[in-house]
Amino acid sequence: MQMRGGSSKGAYFVDSDLPDEPAERDDLLLRVMGSPDERQIDGIGGGHPLTSKVAVVGPSTDPRADVDYLFLQVVPDRAIVTAAQTCGNLLAGVGPFAVERGLVAAGAETTEVRIRIMNPSVSFASARVLTPGGRVRYDGDTVMAGTPFPAAPIDIALPGNDAPIYPTGRLVDRFAGVEVTCVAAGMPVVLVRAGDLQLAGDEAPDELEADQELRSIVEAIRLEAGSAMGLGDVRDATVPKITVVSAPRHGGTVTTRTFIPHRVHTAVGVLGAVSVAAAVRTPGTVTGPVAAPDRIVRVEHPSGFFDVNVALDEGGAGTRIRRSTVVRTARKLSDGLVWPRAREVGE
Repeated sequence: MQMRGGSSKGAYFVDSDLPDEPAERDDLLLRVMGSPDERQIDGIGGGHPLTSKVAVVGPSTDPRADVDYLFLQVVPDRAIVTAAQTCGNLLAGVGPFAVERGLVAAGAETTEVRIRIMNPSVSFASARVLTPGGRVRYDGDTVMAGTPFPAAPIDIALPGNDAPIYPTGRLVDRFAGVEVTCVAAGMPVVLVRAGDLQLAGDEAPDELEADQELRSIVEAIRLEAGSAMGLGDVRDATVPKITVVSAPRHGGTVTTRTFIPHRVHTAVGVLGAVSVAAAVRTPGTVTGPVAAPDRIVRVEHPSGFFDVNVALDEGGAGTRIRRSTVVRTARKLSDGLVWPRAREVGE
């Protein structure tokens, strides 16, 4: 099933429909999505990291969850499939997909789907899906920045855990000569002040992508930060993300531009926004004067804003996240069969 989940788009599979062996599964997904090819013209991928995503969903063996969700990022122009991060945008479609596939029985008006996230960073989530008459409702009037049309709301709650959200043990580090804050409240993210990169902070994504010198500095920061965050060599990884922060322009809390990690997000990732919100609410991070005491943080991004309700246990570099909640939307786009391209001769 192809779905728009949040401000991303991807292919959703029941786990039993894919090979059990990861290498065989990844090879199949490369052929389904059309990678490696920057256009993905011979597959169903959209030629961009935000539209080349896969969600694998199946029954959970954990009594605290109804389904397991594994996110896989299929790199458009390289033969890479990675499970190094999860995706909060595709997470929005997991609840509806689970109901559609009969993995969770639909309620009369709403259905809560308890989700175990199998990638690193977050363990569990719950999604409340509208199911009037026992059928998933996709139409609605909830407008979500980063998508052009309204849809039905999906409430997503993410519990915290006992792990400190600042993995280096410091609120501020210096990598590649630039002060940063490394935070992993939802997604491993490295925050950098726009001014420290000689940016205003409200540049268009394509303008940032075209600046090769900037991209080189951002990648140098990312490589040093990845090691310090315990992620190892992140040269071929999609985390950590780099988020450039500056003062809000439109009444929000903070303005962001996020490298994911080489393209620039046209909005902001859900779990990345949770990490940004947590850092904004922690005194002493590089967000500095934009730090917000309120639990609801409005994260401005290139196509609008995203509200995150985040509750923290205060404690400086030992800060822990108790709970975060967001509202997303999702929509079923197509449902049926997909034909992967044939294996290359000799494989």
